[in-house]
Amino acid sequence: MTLNYIWIFFFIIAFVIAFLKWMITGDPLIFKAVVDGIFKSAGDSVDLSFKLIGIMTLFLGFMNIGEKAGAIRFLSRIVGPFFTRLFPEVPRNHPAMGHMMMNFSANLLGLDNAATPFGLKAMESLQELNPKKDTASQSQLMFLVLHASGLTLIPISTIAIRASIKPPAANPTDVFIPCLIVTFTATMAALLVVSFKQRINLLQPVLLAWIAGISSLIAGLIWYLTQFLDQPGIEKFSTVMSNGIIILIFFAFLLGGLLRKVNVFEAFIDGAKGGFEVAIRIIPYLVAMLVAISVLRSSGAFDVVIDGISRLFSAIGLRTEFVQSLPTALMKPLSGSGSRGMMVDAMTRYGADSFTGRLSSIFQGTTDTTFYVVAVYFGSVAIKNTRYAIPAMLIADLVGIITAILVAYLFFPI
Repeated sequence: MTLNYIWIFFFIIAFVIAFLKWMITGDPLIFKAVVDGIFKSAGDSVDLSFKLIGIMTLFLGFMNIGEKAGAIRFLSRIVGPFFTRLFPEVPRNHPAMGHMMMNFSANLLGLDNAATPFGLKAMESLQELNPKKDTASQSQLMFLVLHASGLTLIPISTIAIRASIKPPAANPTDVFIPCLIVTFTATMAALLVVSFKQRINLLQPVLLAWIAGISSLIAGLIWYLTQFLDQPGIEKFSTVMSNGIIILIFFAFLLGGLLRKVNVFEAFIDGAKGGFEVAIRIIPYLVAMLVAISVLRSSGAFDVVIDGISRLFSAIGLRTEFVQSLPTALMKPLSGSGSRGMMVDAMTRYGADSFTGRLSSIFQGTTDTTFYVVAVYFGSVAIKNTRYAIPAMLIADLVGIITAILVAYLFFPI
């Protein structure tokens, strides 16, 4: 599936709904809202790209030090037995292995600022192995779908918002375990979908051992945090761990460079030069995608979808309390800031400790922003044919949404 069809689909749906809304309600401002949204998102896209320049420059500089010091190849050897089976097209000990591992690790810790540079570097490394430069390779598809599933240990930003909103949640970290369960389920769904599509046998002993090991690690972390730490302790633990890991990575790269007698300053400058180029290269892709998302949102398409879902579940006699939280879930694949705004609105309107507020928080704390990821990561290497990336990501998103609803009813019964 190419981005062309997705882009056209978004515009057609938005224009049809806006036109029908104008015909039925006579609202004279609907088209103005759509146009204003187009101009605003176009500007926001460029602003976002420029904000990436500093972060990209910093992390790509340190990544280059790590590569010259041999740290990336060392990391590649560690994850090689697992990754070579998930990414059979990538040669053993190829730098892409280390780059992908750095990206997954940053995602795991909720370090969005670090995950993006590592991920773009991984896409660049995988693109070197891609025989069809305008079409996503098998390895790029597996990497990006797993990345978009957003496996995160601690949803730091969601917990912070729950603690800072007025009035604050009585226990801001009460969504921690539900978020972890949901994001792990979504990641497993993503792995199954892509493995089935690429005919990868997940029953191989090495893969089973790694998956079981990761599952045990997550279960052990849940047990430790819930048994030995209170709310302030969990928040302190997450802050120290997430920020400490970044400092540790920088220190390890610098120390490795010194031991290998690398000119670390020159290596940093050489790597950092690519930060500006990448940020500028993704602007057209980002503008195109965010503008399409904006017209979909401004036209009232979300209201139509949510109202339809509510009517459907009411008609078949099922519970509908979760419907009030769906704007966050539906916005998450389209816009990270938009879904964050929906979550804050839900907590402000219904209360942070309400079922709606908690479920919205779970939605926000799981999976990544699918269409943003597609625009930025594929745009960074000029890939136009994304094949089945978007359907696979949306399946993982859907699994995450369904799991989140079930988990919310389990943990926070009404």
